[in-house]
Amino acid sequence: MNNERLKAILSIQENAEVEYKSAKGGFPGTFWETFSAFANTNGGIIVLGMKEKNGSPISDRLAENEAIRLQKMFWDNAHNPQKVNHPLLVEEDVHVEPLDDGSWVLVVEVPRAEYSLRPIFLNGQPYGNTYKRRHEGDYHCTNEEVNLMFSDANHLQRSSDARILKGFTLEDLDSETLKLYRKAFDKRHKESAHPWSELDDLSFLKKVGAYRKVRETGEEGFTVAGLLMFGKTESICDQECLPYYFVDYQEHLRDDPAERWSDRIYPDGRWEANLYQYFNKVLNRLYEALPKPFRLANDGVTRVEYTTAHVAVREALANCLIHAAYTQNGSVLVNRWKDRIEMSNQGTMLVSVEQFYKGNQSVCRNPVLQKMFVLLGIGEKAGSGADTIVKGWEDNKWTIPTISEQLQPERVKMTMWLTNNTDNNTDNNTDNNTDNNTNTIPTTIE
Repeated sequence: MNNERLKAILSIQENAEVEYKSAKGGFPGTFWETFSAFANTNGGIIVLGMKEKNGSPISDRLAENEAIRLQKMFWDNAHNPQKVNHPLLVEEDVHVEPLDDGSWVLVVEVPRAEYSLRPIFLNGQPYGNTYKRRHEGDYHCTNEEVNLMFSDANHLQRSSDARILKGFTLEDLDSETLKLYRKAFDKRHKESAHPWSELDDLSFLKKVGAYRKVRETGEEGFTVAGLLMFGKTESICDQECLPYYFVDYQEHLRDDPAERWSDRIYPDGRWEANLYQYFNKVLNRLYEALPKPFRLANDGVTRVEYTTAHVAVREALANCLIHAAYTQNGSVLVNRWKDRIEMSNQGTMLVSVEQFYKGNQSVCRNPVLQKMFVLLGIGEKAGSGADTIVKGWEDNKWTIPTISEQLQPERVKMTMWLTNNTDNNTDNNTDNNTDNNTNTIPTTIE
């Protein structure tokens, strides 16, 4: 490890991604809890041979041979499935380092585990032995959190939104929503005369993934994605479908501190609160927050009031919907403030923030829902969604959107500032969903 980098690490107090552990009595027993917590959250660095005192790391003054012995003990346990289910690290992640005072430490750099490997758990049993990181502490994951990680790991083989719902019929779908979707689909593909446009409703629903048949068993029926996109509210919320389902949009455009919101869109019985209707209702409201410089269409006459900022908001809202963990207790929530838009959903990110902004890697929790949006030209599958979002904000010289992850309950939030103020802090201007369990992740793009 570069000496300057080591000094930088050792100058940091314990936090969500740095942990010091004394090794005076040998290999610390709590090491593996932190290992699991870092791997299941955002990764981090564990330094063995130091402890924190009054906010500063203090050396155990280990000799080099003691640090090497710790390194060997680590690898002996790392490859023992009864200690940890996946070793995760390679040799360059675990190294013995000298300090200026002549003592030595063992530095272990734990990456955020790929979603396909999570949960990282201990003692051969995931329930009760899986941890996540919150601030400078490790906490046990609930059984629900563990189950979600298993579901995410297996989503490519059997995603939760592809699950077939028994006993559901066309009566559980809202015909008006399906009509609006098909109209948008035809408009999107009008120049190519798409063959699906001529299909009856059930055949069309099969093509888009709202209805499917399992070849091996012959089981068939409407999918969770089909109900989410086109369903009637009470059918979506049925115990056999998604009993926790809730979508919410809140506007905060007046200055009265006693007023929780100035307007709201939620399942109030006046509309079918499926995702397609929610998407369109909310998107139109969010567009009102954006400037509308116009350009001329290809005919040189028609005025088009549609900018890269509009595309960015559309992509961000689609991402919020297709990545939500609808099986979890929670809601999709979009807040519009005078100076920002906040979009949040239940669940965690399947890729790291760095991977999200780097692009070229599309991992979606609800791939069937994603397909339905992509068919309308919404929600890219090529991993370029972040580029689209960033461009819309850069073109307006606004602060680049930031992402934060909240734990207990698990939520992901994107904050899109409508100003150019790099001093904005999302933690100081938050909605009711943010508390001291939030880990804010810097996402400045250079």
